[in-house]
Formats: sequence, C-alpha cells, structure tokens
Amino acid sequence: MSTSLPPGVPAGTKVFGPGSNCTLEVCPVEISVYGYVPSLAANAIFLALYLISACIHVYLGIRWKSWFFMGCMVLGAVNATLGYAGRIAMHYNPFDFVAFMLQIICVTSGPVYYSAAIYVTLAAAIKDFSPSLSRFRPDLFYWIFIPSDVICLIFQAAGGGLSTASSGESEIGVDMALVGLSLQVAMMLIFCGFFADYLFRYFRSAQYQADLGRRITGLNFGTRLKLFFSFMTLAILLILIRCVYRLVELRDGYSGELIHDESLFIGLEGW
Repeated sequence: MSTSLPPGVPAGTKVFGPGSNCTLEVCPVEISVYGYVPSLAANAIFLALYLISACIHVYLGIRWKSWFFMGCMVLGAVNATLGYAGRIAMHYNPFDFVAFMLQIICVTSGPVYYSAAIYVTLAAAIKDFSPSLSRFRPDLFYWIFIPSDVICLIFQAAGGGLSTASSGESEIGVDMALVGLSLQVAMMLIFCGFFADYLFRYFRSAQYQADLGRRITGLNFGTRLKLFFSFMTLAILLILIRCVYRLVELRDGYSGELIHDESLFIGLEGW
C-alpha cells in the first residue's frame, strides 16, 4: 500500500503498522488498509452467529461426548468471534493496527479448525460404514491433512506478520501468505478428490444397500446418511470457496481491488 500522504494530512502521520496514529478525524478512510469503514451491522451479526454456534456446539459436544469435534468447532467459532470483534473496532477506527492484526489472524485461521473437525469426522464415518472401500487407512485423513493445514497457517501467519510490520510493502510477506493459501487450496482439492471417490464407491456398494434398511430412532438410516454427507459436502465446498477467495484477494497484495471490496468479504469470507 502507498505510504505517501494526501493533502491535508499532517506530516509525520503514520497510516498503517505499529505506532499508527491515523484516525478518521485526521486521515481520509480511502488511505486505510481496506479503504472503507467496516460495516458495524454485518460484523455484529457475524459475531453473534459465531457466539451462538459456539454455544450450540458446546451443548451438542457434551450431550454426544464428541470432544474433539466440539473442541475444533468451538475454537473456530471463538477465533471468528475475536476476528469480527476486531473488525467492529475498525468500524470506529479503520486505522487501528491492533484491531487489524486481531481480525486478520483470527478470521484467517478459522478454517483450519473446521477442516480438522471434518477430517476426523470423515475418518470416523468411514470406519463405521465401510472401511474396506477406502483407498487407504481412514486415520490417514487427519494424519496427513491436519499437519498440512497447520503448515499452511504458519506460512500465512508469517507472511501476514512480515507484511504488516513493513506497512504492507513487503513483497516477501505477501508471497509467503500466497504460498500458504495456494498450498491450502491444493490440499483441499486433494481431500475433495478422496472424499468424492469414497462417496462414489460407497453409494454403489452392497454395504450401502444394506444400510438403507437400518432405522435409528424411527428415521430411515438412508435419509440420515444422505443428510450427513450432503451437509459435510456443503461445508467442504464453502471452506474451499473461502480459501480460493482469500488466494485471489491477496494476489495483488494490499493494493489489489478485491481487498477493498467489503461486499465480497461479507459474501465469501463470512460463511
């Protein structure tokens, strides 16, 4: 992002980075990192939804004793809550560097927790339904993909740290963040391939035909099964779309057009 000051802004004013002393009374919002005042209503709604989500997952996790899944989902929701709290703070001061760092770190890292929950849930489902149809041992879903997500997050965090410490001028920082995002998208696509392959093999198998006759608490097991895999597929696709959006958004660094478009952020990042 540009470090030159527009007319009317006092010399020595620091727009972005540690020690930033810009406010809306001193600097026009157009020279802030996002170039807009984050929507109070949209970010407050997302914050409330993630808080509700955390409470629901605590209740369900305790009820069904799904400790790992609950932990991942609650951590992801708490992360997002902190991130949107940072964006609410930026509504009052778009130049608030601490709030910017809080939201960029917390919102960015959220999908890692949700992906981990999905990997473990899919491995458990394969073990329960028909492990013989899997191309490899189900545990490998989380032993491979969770560490890869952590590596992606490290690249993104390091890149974000370099970029913000250099007031957005570090190309190395942007490149590191792009490497992390690119690897994350690639691994998600590989996971989607294995997931689709298992679904194809399972729904064509004799085991699936046998499962159709099972009933649990009065509801046909086949219906439950289709709902389960449908919502898991939807969750994976939404995470993948979000990661692709982040990759395209940061392609031009902090000076790109997409990073200054809040409507796209709300539509593609918020879910």
